[in-house]
Amino acid sequence: MADSARVPNRRRRRFVWWSVAGVLALLVVCGVWVAVRAMQARAELEASLPLADKVQSQIASGDATAAAATTRRLARHLRNARDETGDPIWRAAEIIPVVGGNLSAVRQVAWAASDATDRSIAPLARLAGTLDLARLAPRDGTVSLRPLAAAAPVVTRANAALQSDLKSVRAIRTSDTIGPVANGVRRLADALAKAAAATDVASRAARLLPTMLGGGGPRDYLLVFQNNAEARSTGGIVGALALLHTDDGRITLVRQASTGDLPALDGPALPLSAATTTLYGEITGEFVQDTTLTPHFATSAALVRAMWERRYGTKVDGVISVDPVALGYILQATGPVDVGGGAQLTADNAVQVLLSESYARFGDPRQQDEFFAAAAAAVFTRVASGAFDPAAMLSALARAGDERRVLLWSAHRDEQEILAATTLSGPLPASTSTEHRFGVYLNDATGAKMDYYLHAGVGLGSARCRKDGRASYLVRVTLTSDAPADAATSLPGYVTGAGLSGVPAGDIHTRIAVYAPKGFVTVGARSGGRSVEIQRARDAGHGVAQTLVALAPGQSATYDFQFVGVAVAGRSPVSSTLAAWTTPGVWATDVRRIAFGCSSILR
Repeated sequence: MADSARVPNRRRRRFVWWSVAGVLALLVVCGVWVAVRAMQARAELEASLPLADKVQSQIASGDATAAAATTRRLARHLRNARDETGDPIWRAAEIIPVVGGNLSAVRQVAWAASDATDRSIAPLARLAGTLDLARLAPRDGTVSLRPLAAAAPVVTRANAALQSDLKSVRAIRTSDTIGPVANGVRRLADALAKAAAATDVASRAARLLPTMLGGGGPRDYLLVFQNNAEARSTGGIVGALALLHTDDGRITLVRQASTGDLPALDGPALPLSAATTTLYGEITGEFVQDTTLTPHFATSAALVRAMWERRYGTKVDGVISVDPVALGYILQATGPVDVGGGAQLTADNAVQVLLSESYARFGDPRQQDEFFAAAAAAVFTRVASGAFDPAAMLSALARAGDERRVLLWSAHRDEQEILAATTLSGPLPASTSTEHRFGVYLNDATGAKMDYYLHAGVGLGSARCRKDGRASYLVRVTLTSDAPADAATSLPGYVTGAGLSGVPAGDIHTRIAVYAPKGFVTVGARSGGRSVEIQRARDAGHGVAQTLVALAPGQSATYDFQFVGVAVAGRSPVSSTLAAWTTPGVWATDVRRIAFGCSSILR
C-alpha cells in the first residue's frame, strides 16, 4: 500500500519538476528571443542615425529626389526597429524588474523615431523641391507666394506630429535604465528638439508670410533700425525708420524718416503700464528714440506705430526691427553695397562704419541719421532684388533671430498670437520646467553714443542654503568701457555727449535692469563687497532690480544681483539650467555659469 502511494508522489514530483523546467526553458527561449530582437533593433536604430542627419541637410538644400530616397531608407530601418520591439513577448518582458524599464524605453524610442519619420520627415522631404530657397527669393522686388501658401498645411501638420513625438520622448522614464539606453533617449530627444524648432519656425512662417506679404490685400509695415551705440533694452535707440508696402508678394520702399521727423509728444502716444512708467518713465511713449527703453517689444512697436500715424496718417500693419549687427550678417549673403560718396558697406565693416566712423564723418546728427537710412535702403534694395545667396541669407537671418537682433510685431491679433511664442516677438524670458531664464537689459543714461565702447558679461549661479528649501540665485553683471583714455577730447561731442546731460565727457552711464523668473523674490545687490541701492519693481509678474552704473574710460565694474526662487516641495537639487536673455549690443555678451556658495548669500 505504501509502495503504491509513493508511485503517484514520484509522478507528481516529476510533473512539477518537468513543469518548472519547461517554464524555465520557455523563459530562456523568451529571453533569447528578446535579446536577439534587442540586438536587431539596436542595429536598425544605429543604421538610421547618419540617415537622419543626411535627410535633414537634403531637405534644407531643396534636393527633393535625394531627400525622398534617403527618407525611404530611414523609414525602413525605423519600422524594422519598431517591429522588433513591438511583439507581445517584448511587451510582456517589460514588467520584469531591472530589465523591463530598459525594454520599455527602447520600444518607445523606436516608435517615436518611426512615427516622426512617417508623419513629419517624409512629408517635408516630398515638399523639399517646392520650397527650394532659390525659388522663394525675391525677383525684381516680388516674392512668389503660391509655393508658401501651398506648403503651409503640410508644414503645419508635420510640425504638429514632430512636437507630439518630442513630447512623448521627453516623457520616457530613464531613471531606472542603463547608461546606453538613457543616452539613446537623450540623443533622440535632442535631435527631435532641434528638428522641432526648425519645423515650428517653418510652420509659423508658412502661415504668416503669404498674408503679411500682401497675399490677402495690400499691407504697410514700419522698418525700424535700432542703433546699439546708444543702448536700449531691445538693442538701441530708434535711429531711422522706413515705410514698406507689400501687395501680392511685391515689396516696395515707400518713405524714409529720421527721428527728427517725429517730434516729441506732450504725453505718451498710448497709455503705458504702471511698470513701464515706474521703471522707464513716460518718455518711453513721448520720444520715438525712447520707445525701446522697455524690454517689451510689443509695447515699443505699438508706440512707434501710433507716433507714425500721428505724423503721417498711415496706420501700419506691423513693425519690423533690425540693428546694424544684423545688417552685417545680411551683407554676408548679399555682398558689399554702395552707400554713396564712394563708400561701401561690407559684412566686415558695417558695424564700425555705422556705429563709429559715421559720427566722425558727419557732425550734424541729422546727416548721420540720413546716412544710416541710406545704408539701410541700400541693403533693402539688394535683398528685394533677389541678388543674394539664399542659403547664406537664411543662415544670416537665423543667427540674427537667435540673437534677438530681428524683431517683429503685427497689429493683427491672430498673426501676433502666432508670433508671440517666438523670440522674434521680443517677449520677456519665460522659464520652463527645466530652465530658469533671467533677463539682463541695458539702457544708456549718458545721452550719447558711447556704447560702441561698452562690453558686458553675465554670470549665473545658484545654491540651496535656506532652511525653507528655497534656492538662492546670483546674476553677476560686469560692464567694461574700452573707450580711449582721451575720449573726452578725441571723440566727437555727439558721441560723448559733451557733458551736456551731466555725465562727464568720455564716461559711460548705464542702467542695468535684471528681470527674475516669475515668482522669484528680489533680495538685493552689491558691488565691490558693498551693498548697492536698487530700484525694485514688478513687471508682468517678474521681479525687477534696477541700478545705475558709471564707468570712466578703461574702467570695469561688477554688480551681483541676488534673488530667491519659488517654494518647492521637498529639497530637490538646484540642477535646473540657468539662462539669461540680454540686450543685443554692439558686441556679443558672454553668458556663463559661475560658482555661488552659501557664504556669498545676502541675508
